[in-house]
Amino acid sequence: MPDAVLNGYDPGAFWCEMSQGGAAQTVRDRLAALTLDELKRRAADADAELRDLGITFTVYSERDAADRVLPFDCIPRVLSAEDWATIESGVCQRVSALNHLLHDIYHDQKILADGVIPADLVLGNANYRPVMRGVDLPHRTYVNVCGTDIVRDASGGFMVLEDNARTPSGVGYVVENRHMMLRAFPDMLEGVELRPVADYGSRLLGALREVAPPVADPQVVLLSPGPYNSAYFEHVFLAREMGVPLVEGRDLLVTEDDRVWMRTTGGLARVEAIYRRIDDDYLDPEAFRPDSALGVPGLMRAYRAGKVALANAVGTGVADDKAVYAYMPRAIRYYLDQDPILANVDTHICREPDALKYTLDHLEELVVKPVGEAGGYGITIGPRASRRELEECRARLLAEPANYISQPCLALSVAPTLVEGRVEPRHVDLRPFAVTGAKTWVLPGGLTRVALRRGSLVVNSSQGGGSKDTWVLG
Repeated sequence: MPDAVLNGYDPGAFWCEMSQGGAAQTVRDRLAALTLDELKRRAADADAELRDLGITFTVYSERDAADRVLPFDCIPRVLSAEDWATIESGVCQRVSALNHLLHDIYHDQKILADGVIPADLVLGNANYRPVMRGVDLPHRTYVNVCGTDIVRDASGGFMVLEDNARTPSGVGYVVENRHMMLRAFPDMLEGVELRPVADYGSRLLGALREVAPPVADPQVVLLSPGPYNSAYFEHVFLAREMGVPLVEGRDLLVTEDDRVWMRTTGGLARVEAIYRRIDDDYLDPEAFRPDSALGVPGLMRAYRAGKVALANAVGTGVADDKAVYAYMPRAIRYYLDQDPILANVDTHICREPDALKYTLDHLEELVVKPVGEAGGYGITIGPRASRRELEECRARLLAEPANYISQPCLALSVAPTLVEGRVEPRHVDLRPFAVTGAKTWVLPGGLTRVALRRGSLVVNSSQGGGSKDTWVLG
């Protein structure tokens, strides 16, 4: 008898929604009706289609850059309505606290004066932008798009691993993964009530218009560094989904009256809101790096004058810092007078002597991360590291303790994943995307990233990870 897809699948001691969540029963039954050979055939067809559609990301090395298809695993991740209610409310709470925090540190700085967060941790942060002091933003919204990385531990509890409040990427894969499942596995979705993901573009456009200067029909554009950026596929995708122009810095100009214009074949056209996918440093050569050829001279003048909206706001990188992350539960209580719905992972801030000593004494047990890096770079996973890697990590900690935090090595949840012709458990995380204008909306599901290497805990695409379609049941 041909092998069924989940025959022999065993998540071991790890949490797995497919095995332990009753909500996934319908999906389990439909997978049981598929042979492994049929799953592999359809998965190969899906991979070929992703390549044909140009749904890629760019991996940079020291010598070259290569476009790759983000590996797509065709076995969906299934979240119950109850699980999603917890995630959604927790993400909304966290985004609210992030926006309160950012408004405060660029205005009255009460949280610093009250000693809830160390002032030097914020004011000395490389991503703190003094040019934003006193700038008032519509609805006090700094983080218009937030990607909150969430994991499940061995008990099934949800925890926030980090906040991505600058230019979080990956939402294009969320929508395209659903499109791919609809094309390749229509029988698996038939009759299953799923929360939709197709309206992300209209939701984002609406939020950007809510923070734009008050004009009748604000013009929104998406500002990209260009086709060599690793997330360029997503820039094209989102511009199309919103129905707005995709521009580069050379397409925009700022006039003496601090207004932003777009060059078009019909002449200049006013721009009121910019969804920018360019980091602060490269955004305006007048205000930041003078050698930047990606940005728009004078853009900060227009922004400070309230003539244009930028999403996300300049200076949100402070909230991305992994040391500031450790204080977010306190910030939630300080600003919202609420207990956090989603817990933080226990975090040791190595700039503090006691935390540094603990980290050095337990290096083999901990995950050590640089505070300002993203994409899984610079991480040392103690239980998986060689003696040489541990000693190199120790040297870095002693040389620059303020640049690192450490956390326990979690037993991340797993999901059944097709790898090299077999279905095996692989570790996953979840990045829900929250869109905020006057209020916050969370895209149902988000990006499930999966570590394709056996035993690996690093899910980032730049480190060999893939993605799954995330199903939130209605």
